[in-house]
Amino acid sequence: MSEIAFGVIGGSGLYQMKDLKIIESRAVETPFGSPSDEVMIGELEGVRLAFLPRHGRGHRIPPSEINFRANIFALKKIGVRRIVSVSAVGSMKEEYPPGHFVVPDQCIDRTHKRISTFYTIGMVGHVSLADPVCPEVSKTLAGAARDAGADLHEGGTYICIEGPQFSSRAESNVYRSWGVDVIGMTNVTEAKLAREAGLCYATLALVTDYDCWKVEEEAVTLEAVLETMHKNVEMAQKVIRMLAGRLKRKGTCRCASAACQAVVTDRALIPEKLKQDLSILFEESM
Repeated sequence: MSEIAFGVIGGSGLYQMKDLKIIESRAVETPFGSPSDEVMIGELEGVRLAFLPRHGRGHRIPPSEINFRANIFALKKIGVRRIVSVSAVGSMKEEYPPGHFVVPDQCIDRTHKRISTFYTIGMVGHVSLADPVCPEVSKTLAGAARDAGADLHEGGTYICIEGPQFSSRAESNVYRSWGVDVIGMTNVTEAKLAREAGLCYATLALVTDYDCWKVEEEAVTLEAVLETMHKNVEMAQKVIRMLAGRLKRKGTCRCASAACQAVVTDRALIPEKLKQDLSILFEESM
């Protein structure tokens, strides 16, 4: 079987693109239950890719209820080693208008209801998240976006809120005072789990609105978000198409070894079933 160059987490519109040949739709079981949907395996520009709808096809799973652990585990299980996340975000800066794209390199986590680690009861571990995205994949992604003609901002901070509600004006202004660039509801959780799983992770953020801090603009609404998102899908597809041929080769980053020395629990005390369940994640550290 051909190696999967990278996985894409995003909306179903991303894999409904010209020249993409869908090979199979694969149901993947994990110790954490089922992922958001079946994983679509396809070929684009001579490269094999995996696509996973974050919210399920038909957008039926809200942010807090996404089985993030199953999604990341499933992608690693089928052989994905690099993940590109494509998602809608709100802009927290005047110079990032709707329609622009951002490849952030930092994050702030304001979620409180979800599990964002594979280290739960039975095994304790700690990984570094100082630089939460893969620098190599992010740089390659930004280059593909620029060459595709996207209005791009490279670098910046993504703040992740619980949702599903959008921010209040007070919250939005507090976040702006922190110097964040974009706001969303999903990517930081994915980035944390990808790091623990030893996977490269980068985000292509599609700006759809100004959140609600910009008082001269209409407060963010679902209708406005979806309208801009639909306009951006074609450009996002173009970016993925250009990216496909650029992530063929293996990188030299340290993402794959991020969890090698992470486990602090005495190995003799880790339950055997837990070792077996998570062996593809932590085989080098157990």
